[in-house]
Amino acid sequence: MTELTYARQRDRIVDVGRRMWSRGLVAANDGNVSMRLDDDLVLCTPTGVSKGAMSPEQLTVVDLDGTVVEAGSAGGPSSELQMHLGVYRTDADVRAVVHAHPPCATVFAVLGEPLRLRLLPEIVLTMPEIPVAPYATPSTAAVPKSVIPLVAKARACLLEQHGALTWSTDLESAYLDMERLEYAAQLTLALRQIGQYRVLDDQQLDALEAAFGQTIPR
Repeated sequence: MTELTYARQRDRIVDVGRRMWSRGLVAANDGNVSMRLDDDLVLCTPTGVSKGAMSPEQLTVVDLDGTVVEAGSAGGPSSELQMHLGVYRTDADVRAVVHAHPPCATVFAVLGEPLRLRLLPEIVLTMPEIPVAPYATPSTAAVPKSVIPLVAKARACLLEQHGALTWSTDLESAYLDMERLEYAAQLTLALRQIGQYRVLDDQQLDALEAAFGQTIPR
């Protein structure tokens, strides 16, 4: 991989970090972002740095075991690195992982309640259910162990008493899934405050499946 490609990928992660911070998906130094550079190398955000104030040279390159290959100027990689690496080792098609603490989604993470989202066609087609990974002490090996069983079943999860995690085949998709997850949680909370809401019925889900050629979990 050329230095130009490394530079481009660094810029993309910095951009996603700023978007996360500007949308209130993270506070202070919370959250982390990573991108798979090739089969063996991962570019990740540094520890202890606001995602709204990162620079490209602060990012760190590690291998899939977490060994630093190219140190960033801000010090070591994110303390949650092993969570990202666990996802990459589980599914070779995953090219990016995003972790944040979006406020409304984190409400459900604190409750330990999965989101079952039969509210809007766009949500049903992209993330019909957001499972909850059981609580694990942050920055320990217990975190990837709690997430790994969900990687093949979903593209996002809530981290009990912690936050949210998304993963995808490219960085933009992983980031947009985090936005979509938070929007779905906001919508769910607002409807609960009203005290009533409707969901798409089975006939409507059948029509979506026929129109878009995909199976929607029931």
